[in-house]
Amino acid sequence: MSEMDATTMMKQMVGKAAADRVKSGSIVGLGTGSTAAFMIASLGERLKSGELKDIVGITTSFQGDVLARQHGIPLTTLDAVDHIDIAIDGADEVDPNLNLIKGGGAAHTREKIVDGLADRFIVVVDSSKLVDKLGSTFLLPVEVIPMAYSPVMRAIEKLGGKPQLRMGVKKAGPVVTDQGNFVIDVKFDAIDNPVELEKTLNNIPGVLENGLFVNVTDLVLVGEVKDGKPSVREISK
Repeated sequence: MSEMDATTMMKQMVGKAAADRVKSGSIVGLGTGSTAAFMIASLGERLKSGELKDIVGITTSFQGDVLARQHGIPLTTLDAVDHIDIAIDGADEVDPNLNLIKGGGAAHTREKIVDGLADRFIVVVDSSKLVDKLGSTFLLPVEVIPMAYSPVMRAIEKLGGKPQLRMGVKKAGPVVTDQGNFVIDVKFDAIDNPVELEKTLNNIPGVLENGLFVNVTDLVLVGEVKDGKPSVREISK
């Protein structure tokens, strides 16, 4: 088995392991990203087989909308429900306290709303996403209203961050989020206090939300490939 095949199979295993934790009758937050896509596909298979019944999904991105419909998962909105039973989503970094950096897909604002409302939030990642300290390998995304991106970048620099406007791939100009905003990616030399930094960034006028997810994760499912064989392990508080 090639390394690429093993990695793909590992993501499928992690996605299925998370989907298997969804019970019939649940309202499910459906995350964004490659591993979450396998989770959505697995949920669809469980519905089709009759193993799972009467679930509805709430997506965190347009990508999730498309995938859920492709796999026959009924969708609802936050206007129509008063709670979310379980949310499943990926992450770009996970620290030992199960705090996260998310936003590689520019969907972190909707993800934080959905994941934060869930009674149980499960994160699906591969082992490369585990870090000793947030910001070690991944820039911190900050969603900002377009008119405010310049003053927000100056404010972030005063906090010691090195901001850069995320530019589109196969698109001229900046990345535009599902809310019609820009994303600033920020390099901090060290994120020693993610709780305080999350609040400080969100208090800058023009910032909608940032990619620090603090004290919201209940369980992390980690996919690994050892000796060419994929496996899944659990990390919980």
